[in-house]
Amino acid sequence: MKILVDADSCPRPARELILRRALKMGIRIIFAANRQIPDSDGAEMIICPVTDNSADDRIAELAEKGDLALTRDVPLAKRLVDKEVIVIDDRGRAFTSENINELLSLRNFAVGLADNGLETERTANYSKKELKTFADALDRILTKITMNLK
Repeated sequence: MKILVDADSCPRPARELILRRALKMGIRIIFAANRQIPDSDGAEMIICPVTDNSADDRIAELAEKGDLALTRDVPLAKRLVDKEVIVIDDRGRAFTSENINELLSLRNFAVGLADNGLETERTANYSKKELKTFADALDRILTKITMNLK
């Protein structure tokens, strides 16, 4: 089991939290991004070409059933869910086989609106509240995974 992080869009507090938890539990962690991520000591850092979806493609290649992935990218989450990877975003929202198609449809609709010049609501800043929600979700998932490994 490993943790894969789409590190380009992951807020620093979430990266730091997941890195601490993974190191404490002895879980392999991989950050994939188009640039070097500060404070990534202890994680494998994969620098991908600066092309569309290169980090996403690398994460999808490396992901295996039972891994945990962290991403905001709904199309990437869909690819990972299809591989039976556990996927959450940096706000603790789980992407599952039950909700991923609806979330992908909503995302595509919002992209369509933006492509036609219509503004969509932006996500609020990443605050302590979002970090706490993410930490709680991460702890639940890691506890469940470690219980299943025993």
